[in-house]
Amino acid sequence: MDSFFESPNPILFGCGKSALLGEKLTEFGCKKVLVVYDKGIKDAGIADKLMDLIKAAGIEIVVFDKVEADPPDYLVNEAGALGVAEDVDGIVGIGGGSSIDTAKGARVLLTYPPPINNYAAWLGVKIDNSKLKTLVVVPTTAGTGSEGSPGGVFTDMEKHIKFPTLISVSLAIVDPELTTGLPPGITASTGFDALCHSVEVITSSIPNPISEILAMESVRLVAKYLPVVYRDGSNIEAREAMSLAATLSGVALRGPKGGIPHDIGMPIGARYHVPHGTAVGCLLGETMRYIAPAVPDKLRLVAMCMGATIDADASPEDIGDTLCRTIRKLYKEVNLPPMKSFVKSKEDMLENIDSLYMGSSFTPRALTSEGAAQIVANSYDYN
Repeated sequence: MDSFFESPNPILFGCGKSALLGEKLTEFGCKKVLVVYDKGIKDAGIADKLMDLIKAAGIEIVVFDKVEADPPDYLVNEAGALGVAEDVDGIVGIGGGSSIDTAKGARVLLTYPPPINNYAAWLGVKIDNSKLKTLVVVPTTAGTGSEGSPGGVFTDMEKHIKFPTLISVSLAIVDPELTTGLPPGITASTGFDALCHSVEVITSSIPNPISEILAMESVRLVAKYLPVVYRDGSNIEAREAMSLAATLSGVALRGPKGGIPHDIGMPIGARYHVPHGTAVGCLLGETMRYIAPAVPDKLRLVAMCMGATIDADASPEDIGDTLCRTIRKLYKEVNLPPMKSFVKSKEDMLENIDSLYMGSSFTPRALTSEGAAQIVANSYDYN
């Protein structure tokens, strides 16, 4: 099988590795950095702890602490403008995917003119990452894999859509110890985001064998350890496994692109203001049913990684059904909310299906608006 794989994000992984933050910034030659995080990271004491490390290295700090979920374009623009005004020579993103993506967007705007909307991937505007200033990210959740992924995702607040931008990082420091204070709900939602990324990689219409191996291990880790860490957030073995699963899923996206759960889930998240991992996770099971006729062998692989048993002579429909049930079981086991709890009504979803379905070039089975309606309706009815 022909394939091409590139992973531009250097990753330093391991418990306690965040202690090296100041040292690594010094190695990059940073003298003044913009530190990007949200209120939750501040309240948890993580931001102050990491900023003390930066200050101890003799590096000046400028704070942007206004990060919001599903990063709004105007806040990304504001973060970039602050960095320009303060003449920083680097950025540190601390937190979950929203903080890291906000930092990624600000990184672009330190070099390129605003707004960030001008750099939506589908517009074809090229960003030369080699010309961008230093960006070090320190994830405190285990889900988005943004530390290893090829870009960030932002929300156009006027159009109520999300758009991706291709941005790398200079270094990711993944310290599982920083995730031990995550509440169970956030642990579950972010964990399902990692699962969706990896399943979408394995079932992509543009498969990549290297990405598939990474994604398979990520699926196996999530299936085994997400219930464990949901029940006991202090279990460091499980936290380490989930951090690794999230990072592997992000790196795996360097080959294939995302699939149906993200194509539909991102607009649903933006419209109904639901956590990203929940929005994509509640669609994953029914998506497997839908694509089963096209890639039954890939679904069998995912099911195997999740510990499900499938008969050798099972039909594609049976394989899709088994995997769907397996995913739903995990979704319920970690108490993620049913779609009915955050969607106004099934009718509202179906009436707006064209705005919720943005299209996909990477699904193994062509997805029409009718197919999208089938997936969201079945997901709503089940949940």
